[in-house]
Amino acid sequence: MTLRILHCPTSVAGNAQGLARAERKLGLQSWAVSFTESPFHYEMDEVLWKNSSDVIRNEVSRWKLLWRALRDYDVIHFNFGMPLLPKRVDLPSASSQVTGVLRTAYNAYSRLVEFRDLPLLKRFGKAIFVTYQGDDARQADYCRAHFRINATDEVGSDYYRPGSDERKRREITSFDRYADGIYALNPDLLYVLPARARFLPYAHIDLDQWRPSDHRPGTGRRPLVIHAPSHRGFKGTRHILAAVERIRSEGVEFDFMLVENLPNAKARKIYEQADLLVDQVFAGWYGGLGVELMALGKPVICYVREEDLRFIEPEMQSQLPVIRAEPGTIYRVLKECLTSHRHKLAELGALSRTYVERWHDPLRTAASLKEAYETAVRKRNQ
Repeated sequence: MTLRILHCPTSVAGNAQGLARAERKLGLQSWAVSFTESPFHYEMDEVLWKNSSDVIRNEVSRWKLLWRALRDYDVIHFNFGMPLLPKRVDLPSASSQVTGVLRTAYNAYSRLVEFRDLPLLKRFGKAIFVTYQGDDARQADYCRAHFRINATDEVGSDYYRPGSDERKRREITSFDRYADGIYALNPDLLYVLPARARFLPYAHIDLDQWRPSDHRPGTGRRPLVIHAPSHRGFKGTRHILAAVERIRSEGVEFDFMLVENLPNAKARKIYEQADLLVDQVFAGWYGGLGVELMALGKPVICYVREEDLRFIEPEMQSQLPVIRAEPGTIYRVLKECLTSHRHKLAELGALSRTYVERWHDPLRTAASLKEAYETAVRKRNQ
């Protein structure tokens, strides 16, 4: 029997969609459903909500999706720590135009049904998996207590809201109770996820479509440095901008572009002309953007938290081509890349492409998940 896999809800960065596409190539009947359009215009198999303000109609379609999951699929692979049914935290985004009594009613409704889909799916014999990607699991109190470098003081008081850490722990416990497999795309999340959780590399891009660009890093007269933050505070943008201005004031010739609020297709045209990406200086690992630039043959600067590497395969660690920097060293590291180490950029770009082919090939990740799916389904059917 060919397994039928439902990925839902897909994330804004398209990782679940990439996995579904790769799983189909391996013979699985995989389908990725997003509640809303990706703000970066990543391709989706299906977008459930055409109008995010039509709360009643959207909730009906949500329950219909649950019925489809129960009727049509063998495996439900959740993403971003989100169940199918609404969570209380969904309220501000899912019903931004709902106010007053209706807003209160929606919140009460969410409290009644959140995470009730998990035991129902299990009762119907479905295998359940979940992938966490970042702040769906990351907890401010843990970061402050254990990480010398973290973004909690950079992101503003509304980013990690009061009570959010405890809520995340409660939600993780719910998934731990019912999930057959738990994964994290960023290694620091494994400190706060159950011990059985495993690291999963980003798998959101088709490597045949993301080929190295014609522009070889470090070969032009004026190198182009780019930074494309999804959130300036979390990515450490102010430290990066300060380093850029300081280096410019010292007479180093280079161009810099801050890439924001562009659909992925338009942003990619800029990426292809870049010599160097500065990804982030707080998170401790590179993001999906870093994978895209490495696939294009571009070197990437970011902060890599040394202690987090315990969760990464030794061979992957040894091949990691990322240029490491943190807030206190980004000026020196970036200046070296633009001056004394500029001749190394092309080689680092080539190594980055090789690394992505080895560790971020969606087919490799999909093959590993296929085995996990099949094992879970066999256990369910025993």
